[in-house]
Amino acid sequence: MTLKIAHLGPPGTYSEQAALSYLTWLNNHQEITNLKSFELCPYPTISQSLQAVAKSEAAIAVVPVENSIEGSVNMTLDTLWQLDNLKIHLALILPIQHTLISFAKSLDSIKNVYSHPQALAQCQGWISQLLPNVKVTPSNSTTEALQRLEQETTTAAISSSRAAQLYNLPILASGINDYPENCTRFWVVRSEENNISACTHTSLAFSAPANVPGALVKALQVFAHLGINLSRIESRPTKRSLGEYLFYLDIEADVNAQIMISALEELQNYTEVLKIFGSYSVVTISES
Repeated sequence: MTLKIAHLGPPGTYSEQAALSYLTWLNNHQEITNLKSFELCPYPTISQSLQAVAKSEAAIAVVPVENSIEGSVNMTLDTLWQLDNLKIHLALILPIQHTLISFAKSLDSIKNVYSHPQALAQCQGWISQLLPNVKVTPSNSTTEALQRLEQETTTAAISSSRAAQLYNLPILASGINDYPENCTRFWVVRSEENNISACTHTSLAFSAPANVPGALVKALQVFAHLGINLSRIESRPTKRSLGEYLFYLDIEADVNAQIMISALEELQNYTEVLKIFGSYSVVTISES
């Protein structure tokens, strides 16, 4: 049986790179063997990648959730809230090194730069300093604009060196992200519960029953009183009404630990809707 893995496309994106890193981890994992066949399935958006798993078009989706420079990837968070029965199985931390790809002879001749909004934001200082007059245009992915470069020699795209090799395109500048330690966290998402023991993190989201003083504090105090550390908290609009928010939490505990079972039971008293996205371990990928 072929393992189908959905990711943001076209081929050559960092999401595809993360998917390949996941396959390497999968092959090396002690409890999983005999992975003989897989298929990488690129989708135009992150949302469609997750929907592919919900519709059983793919078994797994590998999606970006947070960048060390630009923060959370909102489309991932919003789509996970909207879709039911998707569970995080693993988190991958992937180093990100951006390159400027173009057929231009020099930086001075570039008039347009394309890339995914996250990549553009991660390189905004470099762009402002070295390409102050260019038109910056967001695209659906870091590889979407690569096919137009040969015909448009005053156009450049920000992508990976792997993408440049894959499409046989010239690199005009390397390491252009504003911070050298740039990395992105990806989630590996499936439609069934994680069966890996001893997970280190749990991610969840909830809405408060009413926008009243202390509504969020009461929910967060559940974890503080039990000594459970939160590694991330973020709010996103519910999209129902201005001023209403969802709260996303990353928690340093396994959902099956007794202390977490107690915490979630108490948390129910202070939430309107509570969704557990899953428990998982975090794997840091070394630069190849």
